[in-house]
Amino acid sequence: MIRLRGKARRLVARSWTLSWFYYRMHGLTLSGRPGEQVWYFAYGANMHDRAFRERRRMRPIDQRIGRIRGYRLRFNLEGRPKGRAAPANLSPDAEAEVWGVLYKVTRRELLRLDWTEGVPGRGYRPQWFHAEDRDGHPLAAVGYIARGNETDGTPSLRYLTLLREGARANGLPGHWLRFLDSVEHARSADAAR
Repeated sequence: MIRLRGKARRLVARSWTLSWFYYRMHGLTLSGRPGEQVWYFAYGANMHDRAFRERRRMRPIDQRIGRIRGYRLRFNLEGRPKGRAAPANLSPDAEAEVWGVLYKVTRRELLRLDWTEGVPGRGYRPQWFHAEDRDGHPLAAVGYIARGNETDGTPSLRYLTLLREGARANGLPGHWLRFLDSVEHARSADAAR
């Protein structure tokens, strides 16, 4: 597999054709047309405007809260730099559900979001989910999932604060807010590792 860095990665991310070939080399399919609209399901830091709109410069066409059934939220990934507190991930669990924010974006914007999340490559991979909005309307939505560790780590307070503030600002259900509030965060000595 070829891993691109810096300018080469940005060049590929700007070109639909180059990205198509790059995704194929990583065993992923880049389908559709650049202007086509799709739903993206954010369950981690991307629920927060500061992360999604400011840092990643995303401009969603529409947004609403929603959920994915059959998965649970875990913190079982290795943070960056290595050894840092654990970011969010999804794990199959028939009895669970994960709440988050559904953003409607173009496929070109989704390509840029992939680039900011390190997709394709190590870590997250895009996956299509059967989601539903708050009113129960079904939607096909892409989200990111990774092969995680067997045991969960402890997310940093900074990261958890993004999740909690994003969930509150978007009006996620009270039971989900209470769940996020119950997640323990890494203490200063742990987070400094």
